[in-house]
Parts: sequence; C-alpha cells; structure tokens
Amino acid sequence: MAFVLAVALLAIVLAVAVLRPRGLPEAVAAVPAAVLVVVLGLLPWPAAVAEIGELGPTVGFLAAILLLGRLADAEGVFTWLGARLAGAARGHAPRLFGLVFAAATAVTVVLSLDATVVLLTPVVLATTARLRLPERPHAYACVHLANAGSLLLPVSNLTNLLVFEASGLSFLGFAGLMLLPWLVTLAVEYGVLRRFFRADLGESVPVPTPRNGERAPRFALVVLALTLAGFGLSSTAGVAPVWVAAAGAVVLAVRALVRREIGFGGLVRGTSPLFCVFVLALGVVVAAVATHGLAGWLAGILPDAPTFPGLLGVAAVAAVLANVVNNLPATLVLVAALGPAPHPALVLALLLGVNFGPNLTYVGSLATLLWRRVLPVTPSLRTFTAVGLLTVPVALTAATAALWAVWSLVG
Repeated sequence: MAFVLAVALLAIVLAVAVLRPRGLPEAVAAVPAAVLVVVLGLLPWPAAVAEIGELGPTVGFLAAILLLGRLADAEGVFTWLGARLAGAARGHAPRLFGLVFAAATAVTVVLSLDATVVLLTPVVLATTARLRLPERPHAYACVHLANAGSLLLPVSNLTNLLVFEASGLSFLGFAGLMLLPWLVTLAVEYGVLRRFFRADLGESVPVPTPRNGERAPRFALVVLALTLAGFGLSSTAGVAPVWVAAAGAVVLAVRALVRREIGFGGLVRGTSPLFCVFVLALGVVVAAVATHGLAGWLAGILPDAPTFPGLLGVAAVAAVLANVVNNLPATLVLVAALGPAPHPALVLALLLGVNFGPNLTYVGSLATLLWRRVLPVTPSLRTFTAVGLLTVPVALTAATAALWAVWSLVG
C-alpha cells in the first residue's frame, strides 16, 4: 500500500509538471506531495531532510547556472550569437543547420541544456525567419542537442550533477571518459537529423543578409570562458562546481546592478526559485518510491559488471525508465538502485540512458517540455517520435560501445 501511494503521488507530480494546468508552476503539486509523503509516514522526516540536504548543492548549482544564462542573455550573448549565425549561413539552409548544431552543442556544454532550450531556441527560430528558411530541422537540432550534447561535463545536465559524486570521478576524469561517447552521439544525431530533414535542408537560394552592427558582448563572453575554465580546475582544487557557477553569476549580476539593467527581484527570478523547490520536493517523493520497493527491484535486474552487455543493459533500463517517469526521477531512483558505491562505468552508462534517451518521448526530459512551450506551434508528435526512434537506439548502442572501449583502455 505504501508503494502504491508513493507511486500515485509521483504520478500526480509528473502529470502536473507535464500539463501545467492554467500555467501553474511544477512546485504547486510537488511540495504538497512531499509533505504528504512525510505526514503519511511513507518517508521518515530525518530521511526527507537528508534527501534535501543531499540535493542541496545540486539545486544550488542549478539556480546559479540558470541565473548565469539569463544574465548572459541580458548582456546580449544570444542576440549576438543569432546575428553571427545569420551572417555566416548566408541564407544557405545546410550551412545554418551545421552552425546551429555546433552552437546548441556549445551552449549545452557550457550553460547546460536548459539554456539551449529556453534561450538559444527562440534566437534560432528568429534567425530562420529572418533568412526565410524552414525552422523544423533547426528547432529539432536545439532540442536533440540539449539532451544529447549534455554528456560531456558534469555541469551540462542536472542528471550529471546528481550522480557526479556517486561516480567517484574528478571533473576532468568524467569529461575524459565521456568524450568519445559524446562525440559518437553527436555524429549519430547529426547524420540522422541531416538525413531526416533533407527535404527542408535542400539547396536554398541565398538571400541578402543585412550587416549587423551589434558588437560582441566581450565582457560576458570572457566571464563565461573563465567560468568554464573554473569548472575544469575546481575539482583539482577541491572546489564544488556550484561555487564556480555562483562566482560567474555574481560577476555578471554586479555589473547588471551597477548599470541598473536589473533589480534584486529580477536576480531572484533569474534563479527560477519555484523550479528549484520543485526539484527538492520531487527528490523527496522519489525517495519514498525508491524506499518502498522500486530501487530494490531495479537493483535485482540491473547488471553489476562493466562489460559491454552490462553497460548496455544499464543504459537501456535508464532510457526506458526516463521515458516513462521523466529523466530526473529516473536518475534518482537508479542511483539508489546501484547502491552506495557503484562502479563508475555503470554510473556513466546510466547517464547515457537518462540524458539522450528522453529524445524518444515528450515526457522524458524537462528540457523537452520546456522546448515545446518555446515553439510558436506545437510540434508533431509523429515527427518527434520518428526522429527519436531513428536516433536513440543507434546512439545508445554506439555510445555504450564507445564507453566500454574507453573504460577497457583506461579504467
């Protein structure tokens, strides 16, 4: 009965997060559900507090990186990037697609997948309209690269941060092991998307592109570059990534406050506090589900050896679970199922499944849900599913093989 109640509460929380009736924030359902979990005894109060404490640094990083991305946008980084894309494409659809693919990958790696979906996608759509080019392939490049491009660094996706400590790897060690799987995934995504949208990306007639007089936002770009470098150096210095992201955000925030471009209220809103509360509350609800049987059942079916079949099995289970219950709760449950000291390769295989596995369904990733809201027209479910079926199984197999090969050599 406890398991059924916990699952029912999780289902309600996810349904509200997906549908957002009347535009209500996700926390509206998640916070009461977390309270009920404790009140009904599904999760003891000390365990709930421990869960919130464990998620605290991850959510703190999320708030800092969201603010950093929004301040960079206020500095004109994304507007400038859109102008550069338009100028370099010269009205040529295939060229613009390649540029958008690269830009979405870079933004995802540095500022996380949420920035790609919320901040870059509108700029890309405006650029395609400006050049009178089809928007579909470029919009799909944004959402697919938001998920698939987030494999490289621990800071590129919230799921990465949730399991980073459990992996036992350093920041650079994580990036080194994920580099080849990331490149393989990008190659699969580019090839499939380029082929699938070949009609939209056919030879186009170049159109005159007006010169853009906007100057490069050098200060913001330097801050972003230093923040990225700080992420790489932080692990060797024993500094958590949250402090590096916070430092970058503080620098841009002080500049914005001095120039009176934003107030303290705007800074608070830039951290998306209700969404951060949602993540904490969701963690409590998922902990109750995991405690009452799901984590134990998954522990019984998950492979425990870093062989290729073992890694592929973990990645496949993670992908399926992410597409059923969303990748964030799937990550929390799977980390619990892997135990207190999981093998690093198995943790990385888990991330393959929960990061780009959600490209198969709308509910698989919060980033995909945000992407749907950004688009002016609701995307075709048939098209989204078709592209997912062509990319996810191939990318999952190829990336897992790459991870197994890298681990066999250096693990």
